[in-house]
Amino acid sequence: MTYLRNAWYVAMWAETLDADGPLVSRTLLDEDMVLFRRPDGGIAALEDVCPHRFAPLHMGKLVEDGRNIRCPYHGLEFDASGTCVRNPHGDRIPPCRVRTFPAVEKHTLIWVWMGVSQPDLSLIPDYSFLDPDSGYQISKRDHVTMRSNYRLVANNLLDLSHAAYLHEGILAYPESVRAEISVREEGNYVYVERNRTNVKPALLPDLLFRGDGQPVDVMTVMRWSAPCHLMNDNMTFPVGGRIEEGAGLYGAHILTPVTETSTLYHFAAARRGVPFEGDEQTAAEVRKKMSELRRIAFEEQDEPIVEAQQRYLLKHPEAKPVLLKIDTGPARCNRILDKLISAETQHEQ
Repeated sequence: MTYLRNAWYVAMWAETLDADGPLVSRTLLDEDMVLFRRPDGGIAALEDVCPHRFAPLHMGKLVEDGRNIRCPYHGLEFDASGTCVRNPHGDRIPPCRVRTFPAVEKHTLIWVWMGVSQPDLSLIPDYSFLDPDSGYQISKRDHVTMRSNYRLVANNLLDLSHAAYLHEGILAYPESVRAEISVREEGNYVYVERNRTNVKPALLPDLLFRGDGQPVDVMTVMRWSAPCHLMNDNMTFPVGGRIEEGAGLYGAHILTPVTETSTLYHFAAARRGVPFEGDEQTAAEVRKKMSELRRIAFEEQDEPIVEAQQRYLLKHPEAKPVLLKIDTGPARCNRILDKLISAETQHEQ
């Protein structure tokens, strides 16, 4: 499968990678790698293989106070640059290296550059609401692995009309499926906006706003940037009122292709809007419930659908979907991604 290589992809939440913790293995874009935190706090990402006899390095361990990774098979050691720095079987150090990947920590996530061009930090999308000093109350930083192509997952997120049926009661209701939809591009971002007026609030938006079940107006904006990074801005507010009078959330939806038919999906959310009415214990319960409901929606409802789509497409690769007006956002983003991949492929040739 052809991926966009000159781009940043998320390997894990930064809290997963402890300086004193175990080595962590990940597969990104069909590339196996091992990651660890260097003594200076930086991130090392190496191809997960020893060039001697091809043993996986993630089965080894960190030595020399966390500076080197030791192969579990014969003990060769490699530093964070991938250079072999010790051969316990003789004085001569073999002239071999392990491939490395540029990796950085930003917005509480570990990002890996999968291309051959110079890494461009400006291409990391803005998820600053996840930063520790953002002032927002953050839900659990979570992830799931879906057995489907990353584009199917992105298409699902870019068309949120499905929430009225697939997430009925949690995120929306069938009677509120109709919405005003607009799509716009701003720089590296594509925005898909849906507006609904005078609708019954579902469980999660009602929980975040007034909790009284009374009709509301709802604005939802899904932001996309290549190759597969999304952010949802969802606000619920009084009928006929201003957005600033309501409450909602910023939601991170960050997709990383593992293989052609599997996707690593990281997600977290931050409540925003009018101050929450209640004590800290009640606020903590709301955050916990928000985390639980979002995981139910993604793991128990979205995941079976996109995996079923993937199974069908594997059997019928020639199949083409019928397009509706609600597919404008997914279609626009797929065209942009296709152009970027085509341009990158032609440049490499």
